[in-house]
Amino acid sequence: MAIRVIVADDQEIVRTGLTMILNAQPDIEVVGEAGDGHRAVELARRLRPEVCLFDIRMPGVDGIEATRRLAGPAVPDPLAVVVITTFDLDEYVYAALRAGARGFLLKDAGTALLAQAVRAAAAGDALIAPNITTRLLRAFADAGPAAPPRQPVDALTLREEEVLVAVARGRTNTEIAEELHISLSTVKTHIASLMVKLGARNRVEIAMWAYQTDRVRNGPDRPA
Repeated sequence: MAIRVIVADDQEIVRTGLTMILNAQPDIEVVGEAGDGHRAVELARRLRPEVCLFDIRMPGVDGIEATRRLAGPAVPDPLAVVVITTFDLDEYVYAALRAGARGFLLKDAGTALLAQAVRAAAAGDALIAPNITTRLLRAFADAGPAAPPRQPVDALTLREEEVLVAVARGRTNTEIAEELHISLSTVKTHIASLMVKLGARNRVEIAMWAYQTDRVRNGPDRPA
């Protein structure tokens, strides 16, 4: 079945372009379009798509607030949101991720990366544009939240610590399995356990926690 997507952007020509790109993918279908965040939230709550693709700068309710209403920490049944923007500004990235976004892309990311981000979000993973990932995670850790990083509900095992660092360095599940000499299903089990223990909703939040707790000292070498 196709991944159903809602596209929200205040520029019609951009919405049309994004819709054409996504509809050209064999496994993705755009089921709704919106020109502002308020309409986007209404559509998303009614249609319950697998992924919402939101621009940041929209009239009325912007993409960050729309993301928070659909995917924020207080939302009991959050939707997957990927934020896309022209502006490579760190404050936008931080705000989008804290609002619950599963991905952040620039509009010049290209067709392949756009489709990859939608598929990752639909699968419960997250994708950040490669050219901002390292800067993002390092700055996010340096700034840190107002409160100390949350402690895991149970202590991490040695293997979970290894998987944690690998995720923060942008390794795929397959690459983690090869590096640690474990099965792919075991990697998925460890990542699921990390999400539970850390209260993380996706791989980006796992990576951010690794940075905040100084597990990663030399920076990730691939996008999370």
